[in-house]
Amino acid sequence: MTAMPLWTRAEILAATHAQASGGDWQATGVSIDSRSVNPGDLFVALSGPNHDGHDYVAAAFAKGGAAAIVQRVPNDVSAGAPLIIAADTQAALNDLAAAARARSGAKIVAVTGSVGKTGTKEMLKLAFDSVGLTHATQGNLNNRWGVPLSLARLPREAQYAVFELGMNHAGEITPLTRMVRPHVAIITTVEPAHLEFFASTAEIAAAKAEIMLGLDADGTAVLPRDNRHYAQLEEAARAAGVTHIESFGHHIDSTARLLDAAVDPNETLVFALLGDQPIGYRVGAAGLHWANNSLAVLLAARAAGVSPDVASKALATMSAPKGRGARQTLAWRDGQIEVIDDSYNASPASMRAAIAVLAAGKAGKHGRRVAIVGDMLELGDTSPQLHAGLADALNEWRIDMVITAGPLMRHLHDALPEARRGGHGANSEEAATLAMNALRAGDLVMVKGSAGSRMGRVVKALEEAATNRAGQEG
Repeated sequence: MTAMPLWTRAEILAATHAQASGGDWQATGVSIDSRSVNPGDLFVALSGPNHDGHDYVAAAFAKGGAAAIVQRVPNDVSAGAPLIIAADTQAALNDLAAAARARSGAKIVAVTGSVGKTGTKEMLKLAFDSVGLTHATQGNLNNRWGVPLSLARLPREAQYAVFELGMNHAGEITPLTRMVRPHVAIITTVEPAHLEFFASTAEIAAAKAEIMLGLDADGTAVLPRDNRHYAQLEEAARAAGVTHIESFGHHIDSTARLLDAAVDPNETLVFALLGDQPIGYRVGAAGLHWANNSLAVLLAARAAGVSPDVASKALATMSAPKGRGARQTLAWRDGQIEVIDDSYNASPASMRAAIAVLAAGKAGKHGRRVAIVGDMLELGDTSPQLHAGLADALNEWRIDMVITAGPLMRHLHDALPEARRGGHGANSEEAATLAMNALRAGDLVMVKGSAGSRMGRVVKALEEAATNRAGQEG
């Protein structure tokens, strides 16, 4: 049986009200990056702040693209090429997203929050995949380009869909949630992230609460009961007309109440109450934050018609995504080191969670627990204090060595006792050099920092050093 195409030429013309050139075609995917175009994809030539997609239309066709949406016909594209010619390609992508949402019969969940969005999204996908065809945001395509792209990729036959919504300014989530129109909206937490653009965490809470503005009329809001802004979030939900409000956390009034969690090096055992019903299960990733956010997943799954028992069983196969807690063992000197790659992004809350995971891990014989941390960005005037304040968690969890990178992390380096200082680098490259010299076999190493800190370079440097060492030994 032949699978239905994602889009036909006629459907795209009807959705975008644009003009067409070339013959008939159909698309099996949608892309806005010519480097990731697969044969059969529709390429949308967006004009961004750094690149103009029209410069890459020919490259998209060379990789097997079925057609392209453009505002103008590029000079290097042959006459009669399969094009959809729109007045505005971003508007056309938004129109395509709206058409995908309108034709879909899927139960849709949207996720936002200061931290934990991607992990929660991945757990939701696992839970829904266990019972039906599920579509989810790839990576972190959660902004004004990524959300409509993710929606435009929604298969017509999908039964469930999960979308991640991100923001760093007020007002950014509103158009995204109204585009997605979720049946369930989750806010994982509200923490001091992007404080550079907000006067307070209460303003961040208000921005996150915008997700309720697109919620289906009979939809469900799932909110973090332990968060200090819970009352504000609940009030915002009611103001948006939401009548089904559920919560998760340790709080006694939580709909899903976390009773206990045991963190092993590679998994987390969760014991909770859903209403009055006890439930126990495993999440295949280590950390108390995984336990807490898994409760939001069970509530969302139940609201979408999936049994919490079924959903919870699926979470045993969860693994931390690359850059968000993924683990690997590397050959090192006369033994091995284990690296926890949490380098994708960072905020004070996620940094403390990562420190707790490092503390719960087991170093090898004669090994140490080592944190290699880079600047947390977009924290505004309080940034120096927030960086220095991490010393409390590192001391409390008895992390043996801390290597810091970046001008902001200098505040943490200075706040640490001499015995925990592993050195400070001006940037991630210098931190990598420090790590090369300081690490020894048996060490358990956690690497974390904001995306702009480029701490992924530290992980890559460790990987390359281990590969080179293995090659020399071979």
